[in-house]
Amino acid sequence: MPLNIFSLLNINLVSEYSLWYIFLCLFIGVLYSSVLYYKENQLLDIALWLKRTLAAIRFVLVAVIAFLLLNPLFKTVFRELEKPVIIIGQDDSESIVLGKDSSYYKNQYKSDFNQFVEKLSDKYEVRKYTFGDKVNTNFAFDFKSKETDISSFINEINTRYANRNVGAVILASDGLYNKGLNPLYAPLQLKAPVYSVLLGDTALKRDLILSKVNHNRIAYLGNKFPLEVVLDAKKLKGLKSKLTVSKGQQILFNQDFSIQNDDFSLTIPFFLSASESGVQRYKISLNAVSGEYTVLNNQQDIFIDVLDGRQKVLILADAPHPDVNAIRNSISSNDNYEISFSLAKDFNKSVKGYDLVILHQLPSFKNPILKITQELDKENVSRLFILGNQSSINQFNALKTGLTINGFSNRFNDCQAIAINDFSLFTLQESNLKFIKKYPPLSVPFGNFKLDNSVYPLLKQKVGMVETADPLIVFNTAFESKIAVIGGEGIWRWRLFDFVENQNQNNFDELIGKMVQFLALKVDKSFFKVISKNNFNENESIEFDAELYNESYELINKYDVNIVLYDKDKHKYPFVFNKTATAYKLNAGILPIGNYSYQASVNVGNKVLKDNGELSINALKVENLNTVADHQLLYSLAKKYGGESVSKNEFDKLLSILENREDIKPVSFSQQRLNEVINFKSLFFFILALLTIEWFVRRRSGAY
Repeated sequence: MPLNIFSLLNINLVSEYSLWYIFLCLFIGVLYSSVLYYKENQLLDIALWLKRTLAAIRFVLVAVIAFLLLNPLFKTVFRELEKPVIIIGQDDSESIVLGKDSSYYKNQYKSDFNQFVEKLSDKYEVRKYTFGDKVNTNFAFDFKSKETDISSFINEINTRYANRNVGAVILASDGLYNKGLNPLYAPLQLKAPVYSVLLGDTALKRDLILSKVNHNRIAYLGNKFPLEVVLDAKKLKGLKSKLTVSKGQQILFNQDFSIQNDDFSLTIPFFLSASESGVQRYKISLNAVSGEYTVLNNQQDIFIDVLDGRQKVLILADAPHPDVNAIRNSISSNDNYEISFSLAKDFNKSVKGYDLVILHQLPSFKNPILKITQELDKENVSRLFILGNQSSINQFNALKTGLTINGFSNRFNDCQAIAINDFSLFTLQESNLKFIKKYPPLSVPFGNFKLDNSVYPLLKQKVGMVETADPLIVFNTAFESKIAVIGGEGIWRWRLFDFVENQNQNNFDELIGKMVQFLALKVDKSFFKVISKNNFNENESIEFDAELYNESYELINKYDVNIVLYDKDKHKYPFVFNKTATAYKLNAGILPIGNYSYQASVNVGNKVLKDNGELSINALKVENLNTVADHQLLYSLAKKYGGESVSKNEFDKLLSILENREDIKPVSFSQQRLNEVINFKSLFFFILALLTIEWFVRRRSGAY
């Protein structure tokens, strides 16, 4: 920060030792010089005046060097004068030029404002900023920012100008913000008045506005997803319009509506079907009405990522059983799952493509399902075993699930469930964990339950009043596929009991839902992956992260990663990732609005690893949603901080106000500096010069 030095007040010599030691230094100099030249009086064949001069030089040298041993310091006190700082914030958003005076703001206003800034600079230190979606020190404003965040400007100057002599803050804006906090609640921490320059048009215009579209970011293929359109109409009472939702050339929804009054608002909810996977672009538009001020705010595009993400669950049973229906109904309550059911004796398909297979009382004596279990291992499909009276325990033990039941003699116990507190694979609500112990007992094989170290028990058995250590529900994550075992049959009673007690099956559905979700979710262990969000706004930089793994699944980044983005016309945008500590990162900058696909690749030895995906860049039209300037906010802001508001053509008035304020004035303050005398180069050369002169004269005269 530049400071204007007004005057030098004082220079003092200080030391950590008493300055009375200076006399000792002088005495040492006199003593050394006297002894030296008294002893050499007869040896030096030179004039008396030169001999005395050399003695004086030696006196000065010894005294100065002795004095430097005291580590003296120069203490300098400066008085400095700091001009008042005037901070200017100019709104650079599109809403400024949406009114009838757009030509004025783009031309005359810029000229007037720059002249005003030049006049301020004669007397004050002027700091200039523009703000829109972000704060810039570049004052070449062009009113093209897609968003307005006034609070970010306030936060910026709070940080930069704390403890500075800030005389005033000038805020030139239309008062409209659509990002960040309300400026009235973003506290200005500087003790300075705020002056607002009122821009924009406050006239209420005839306008139909598509204010907001509420929607989910993702949907699942084949499902219906909700949308909610909020619209406003100003001074259009009695007119009619139509809401239309389209995808490409296809109209998906439309609805007529009448505008009931001059300040009209309407919310229209509806559902659409997700019929195609990938990032889908939907256009929501309102038909223009007669006399409307602008149609730029009559439409909006939204992007929804439609995932073909319904996970496939197969239920195989030894025989019909109420457990199967209970589990099937519970899973069916979640639209993310596609469920198939078959008896083991009738199943002649492949298990490939399923995310989870539930095996109820399988393998059994009648259905050993050896072929199915072999294919499950080959395809790495997760599975859930439910044991019961028809289960073949010996065949089950041979599958090496992580749970072994030894000593089984075809006897069963009625066992209730007790939750285990330190289960960590997923979480259940605390109320559900407490409710589990109330469930009716399951029919559990009687034997010695043995667990591998890789097994996580969720519930354990309670026989009568005795809590045992034997598990009831366990999970094994040691293999490529996940395995779980419910150690008894009769779980249908749990769902029925939940309904009797709570008039719903929420507790049971949460338990089964969390189990199925954990088992069906596949862990992505690909060696190369690109990570990015799917939706960006047009003023956002497109950023990607990438990860590359070796055969031990350790992060590496010694190879170059390339990526190419393709727009709808197949234009290419190639980039190379930057390397971070262990991974990769790319900022591709700002790209045009539209849908893009990308393909990333990396050469690892003789292999080429690839990853691809899609993203969309959305148009931002929030500046068009409100075209009526909010001068009341600017009045309130100026009043809150002790300033005033002026119109866009009253810069001379504002300059006069600032110059007449007595509290906007320079501030003077003192600053103390300490410098070690021994660090002065001039002193070194002075000593060196004296030593050189004395040495030269003594050598010439024959002395050493």
